[in-house]
Amino acid sequence: MTSIGTGYDLSNSVFSPDGRNFQVEYASKAVEADGTAIGIKCKDGIVFAVEKIVSSKLLVPGANKKIQTIDKHIGVAYSGLTPDGRHLVSQGRSEAYTWRGTYKVPISVTSLTDRLAGYVQAYTLYNSVRPFGISAIIGGVDHSGPHLYTIEPSGAYWGYLGAATGKGRQAAKSELEKLDLPNISARDAVKAAAKIIYATHDDAKDKDFELEISWVSTSETKGVHEFVPKELLEEAERLAKEEDEDEEMEED
Repeated sequence: MTSIGTGYDLSNSVFSPDGRNFQVEYASKAVEADGTAIGIKCKDGIVFAVEKIVSSKLLVPGANKKIQTIDKHIGVAYSGLTPDGRHLVSQGRSEAYTWRGTYKVPISVTSLTDRLAGYVQAYTLYNSVRPFGISAIIGGVDHSGPHLYTIEPSGAYWGYLGAATGKGRQAAKSELEKLDLPNISARDAVKAAAKIIYATHDDAKDKDFELEISWVSTSETKGVHEFVPKELLEEAERLAKEEDEDEEMEED
């Protein structure tokens, strides 16, 4: 047997001779096939944005959201398999509820991320399960300020000023690096997030998509994670479309 996958990708608990876990790598491919998700750390909070691909015109607008709330002060955006994302969110809510019941205080963003990363990593150890087919961007505001993390299918996690995952990950990261992070305001971050999603969207492959944006900010939401107001979302989309059209005209 060779180490290109044959034989070594049949079990989640087997390494190839060169130290690779092919099931985890395949899970990452599921993430790369889904729409782009980004997280931005700003002065007093976190902004999430997701490019949710619309696979059918018959789908109800706003259904199957890729941004969800784990606890009042913590949100998550993910790319990959939606059922896997829902399962991770459910586990996160259970962890937050247990922490609050035990310690009588809300769970910190770092503690929640650490627990969820350990949960995801456990699904890479046993033959009876498969890895999570998502990359999750977790962020929120706690007693020590805003925090932003990304959990990969392997269970590894890192802290970020700006994070991106999904098919437009590389282009989105390049755009995030141009921002003045973490000194940008929450409202400016919302507009920047919309521009990045529109800039990285591939019209040739995915015609229709819904833009989801949420935020958690001490100044705008009093530390509660919620979707941005409709008026702000529409303004951000309008500015993003205008800039996208201007760039296309310059290229022509």
